Amino acid sequence: MKEIKIGILGLGTVGTGIAKILYDNAPLITSRLGATLTLKKCADIDLQKNRGIQFEDGVLTSDAYEVVNDPEIDIVLEMIGGETIAKDLILKAIDNGKHIVTANKALLASQGNMLFKKATEKGVSIAFEPSVGGCMPIIKTIRESLVGNHIVSISGILNGTCNYILSKLTNEGVSFKDALSEAQAEGFAEADPTLDIEGFDTAHKLAILSSIAYGAEINLNDIYVEGISNINAMDIEFANQCGYRIKLLAITKFTKNAAIDARVHPTMIPFSNPLSNVNGSLNAVTISGDAVGDIMLYGHGAGMMPTASAAISDTIDIARDLLNGIHTRVPMLSFKMDRIKKIPAQPIDEISTYYYIRFSALDQPGVLSKISGILGDHDISIKSVHQTERKSNGAVPIFMLTHQAKEAEIQKALSKIFSLDVITVSPSLIRIEGSN
Repeated sequence: MKEIKIGILGLGTVGTGIAKILYDNAPLITSRLGATLTLKKCADIDLQKNRGIQFEDGVLTSDAYEVVNDPEIDIVLEMIGGETIAKDLILKAIDNGKHIVTANKALLASQGNMLFKKATEKGVSIAFEPSVGGCMPIIKTIRESLVGNHIVSISGILNGTCNYILSKLTNEGVSFKDALSEAQAEGFAEADPTLDIEGFDTAHKLAILSSIAYGAEINLNDIYVEGISNINAMDIEFANQCGYRIKLLAITKFTKNAAIDARVHPTMIPFSNPLSNVNGSLNAVTISGDAVGDIMLYGHGAGMMPTASAAISDTIDIARDLLNGIHTRVPMLSFKMDRIKKIPAQPIDEISTYYYIRFSALDQPGVLSKISGILGDHDISIKSVHQTERKSNGAVPIFMLTHQAKEAEIQKALSKIFSLDVITVSPSLIRIEGSN
């Protein structure tokens, strides 16, 4: 029986999960593939750690270059992460004619254009399903299942840490600080959670999805990014009263002006939107295509076995191509590389949507008229206004929902409102997708 040999770079959480699947499910994989996947080499800096796996003799090495330089290895699975040594190893493996499977969304988002070009020149594939959405086959769905569709838009929850925190705030009323601490204790958040809670991890994933959806070069710098650290209990409570939940959404749309609107920010979505009911560390993505309408994928966006499952899927796809003497049967970025192009980004200032605004104002006559006057001067129509009891500092929280307005005008208005001597803190804004 044909044997295809693979190597793993990095035996952390996901790398260990891949090895477990390869050993535990070997008969199943062989029966589906029609060949044997052999784990030839695994590289990691810690060879003494007990991973619960009985590796065969000679498989483990502390020298990652033993993996990428081994002439017998056909496919290299990079699970190190980061943009330094991982990039160097991937480039060396490509130079040696090896196919790549990676979960490294940060590297793909920042340097993917160069890597895909190198792989094309060498006639090898880079597969990256585990880089976005864990076990959800979001990349396979766009590249293969929806190949005949113009992708109208994609919106989704792509970071389990943020979704866990927002779910805790919404369902249990805990503070942001306590929710983050619980997420760290559960292993959903890193000791330094900045990449997650400030939206950058989600932006990496959205850059990749936007590229394969629209045939665009990956451009992380074109994505507007805003995290969840300013969301508080008042925002959660008011959203709930109005029939909304707050989620950190990744949103990408192909605009009427042939530009890409790509952004990551806290978003109010109505209870009727299925994404509003995705809780805990789970992820979900809605894809809108011109032929299929809306479809939704839902599942674990991270973790050992879910992400390892996606990596194994990519590995078997490449192995099937090798068995048939072909490569890159499905274009890596969904479009042929000579059709990938620069597509302009729509600046955040040009979007038009609905808004939630929270003010903190001194309890004085005429405050609301001043605020509404400024909003009116910028063609912003108020849908509803709510005012709560005065706080101990004499300020009164004021909540507003607007009709559809342009982002640029909203920002100009808020700047003028903040300059009023009756406004005590900077106004808070949350965009709304789908108005009740």
